[in-house]
Amino acid sequence: MAQADAKRLLARPVIFLGPPGAGKGTQAKLVATHYGVPHLSTGDMLRENVQFGTALGALAKPIMERGELVPDDLILRMVQERIARADCARGFVFDGFPRTLAQAEALDAILEKQKSGPAAVIYFKVPEEILMRRMTGRRTCKIGFEIYNIYDRPPKVEGRCDVDGGELIQRPDDRPEVIRERVVAYRTQTEPLVAYYRGRQTLDEIDASASVTAVTNAVFSALGRLECRI
Repeated sequence: MAQADAKRLLARPVIFLGPPGAGKGTQAKLVATHYGVPHLSTGDMLRENVQFGTALGALAKPIMERGELVPDDLILRMVQERIARADCARGFVFDGFPRTLAQAEALDAILEKQKSGPAAVIYFKVPEEILMRRMTGRRTCKIGFEIYNIYDRPPKVEGRCDVDGGELIQRPDDRPEVIRERVVAYRTQTEPLVAYYRGRQTLDEIDASASVTAVTNAVFSALGRLECRI
């Protein structure tokens, strides 16, 4: 697919749905780069607003400092402001949003108001045992933050980064007990969005248990199918 064709075909928001460890973040960055559109995460939006001292940032900062979840109305105001910028005119890729049915419904209203067109939604389907292997095996370099997996992409020297020799650590949220809690939260809060978007005929499903390259190819194929449908 030529780059010009890819940009022409996207021209809409893209949402990736799937459990933690499904590879959504990796694919969001790859797809956004390929299509030449913004890769958007609510975490980045929050940090940007706080850093630049915006009115929304001023509201979010004390909430974040208390370690509390920023409420939906504030997140959605940031989303609305961000996607109204000129660089989102040809589409954009969401990373980790929406997470709940309420967020999805509110996002639909924002997209309709801003005439962005309905989002193309791709569901990353992965067996739970593969998710556990991916996340419990993940190790991160303390120096350069390179990511490895002791099962599928181990370092050349056990416990040390190939790039800078930094110590490889397991993040607290990659421990089995924490992962199980995250998966339960996903099943309860986010998985209902699969039926929601499927009912709107804007969702396509892929097997995300394959290699990164195979999943990327599947994502592009799904986007092509969705472009013909919505």
